[in-house]
Amino acid sequence: MNSRIVIDDSPAKSSRHGKIPSERGLQALMEAGVILVDKPPGPSSHQLASWARDILGLKRLGHGGTLDPFATGALTLLLGKATRLTEVVLSGNKTYIAILKIDSSISSKQVEEVLERFSGEVYNVPPLESAVKIRVRTRVIQEIKLLESDQEDGLHTVSVSCQAGTYIRTLARDIGLMLGTPCVLSELHRHSTGSFEQSSLCTMQQLADAAMLAEEGDEEALCRLIAPVERILGSIPGVWVRDSAIASICHGAPLAVPGVVSLDSGMSPGDKTVIWSSKGEAVAVGEMIVGSSDVPNMTEGELIKPKIVLMDKDEYPGAWSGR
Repeated sequence: MNSRIVIDDSPAKSSRHGKIPSERGLQALMEAGVILVDKPPGPSSHQLASWARDILGLKRLGHGGTLDPFATGALTLLLGKATRLTEVVLSGNKTYIAILKIDSSISSKQVEEVLERFSGEVYNVPPLESAVKIRVRTRVIQEIKLLESDQEDGLHTVSVSCQAGTYIRTLARDIGLMLGTPCVLSELHRHSTGSFEQSSLCTMQQLADAAMLAEEGDEEALCRLIAPVERILGSIPGVWVRDSAIASICHGAPLAVPGVVSLDSGMSPGDKTVIWSSKGEAVAVGEMIVGSSDVPNMTEGELIKPKIVLMDKDEYPGAWSGR
């Protein structure tokens, strides 16, 4: 975790503009929100997103991180402006629970010994079933461990915490190559994605029921299922700005140094960063023009070039009075 560089510890804040993300109503959440769906086996990720689009009556709804039709678990649905952050969601680490089918002559001890060899950076070539171009590449496995085994049936349950874009089907194949016997991915469940854990999941039925209640005037259930877009940005280094600087950023202007209240240390030119308001609202995702360490010594100049603006242009006025 980076330390915070404080430029102004008591900036003026508007009491009339902006809102803490957790206090947003349903309309605001639908315009820029995130839902974590527990995908069942059978439908594709695209089909699930299409159903959710119809259930919620939204034109802009996409998903981040495709799961194979046979796979289950955490599928991130992005609503409204949140669809602009698909790449952010795709780049988040993932955790999977996989059931591997291996010849019954292979002991759990042998499986454990081989799994240890897959911790760290490994080659992970997309399988033929993938729509991704087949090429040699590497991915990082943060942790891989055997949870339980049924040697008689040749079934082994494995937990994998890994870098985004890791193909578990490829991993299973490579485990088999190391064991000298075929290893088939029998079941796959995505346990977590990015900052979302299993407890955040909802079923499609729960989403449909909540949407029906919302149509009848009870929006509470649906609001509980939709997280503010800020939820998926917490792992990215940030810069906090004055309320008076927000409107110009929302119109695409670079953030100038006088508008900065504080920022995370350790950022370099070109690094991705989130521009935050004093109320914890995500204003935009941008690219650093200078490094964090240079900012305390600067009195003018541009700090960040906005790339993805998330906040509405009229959320904060252009000529804020400070009241």
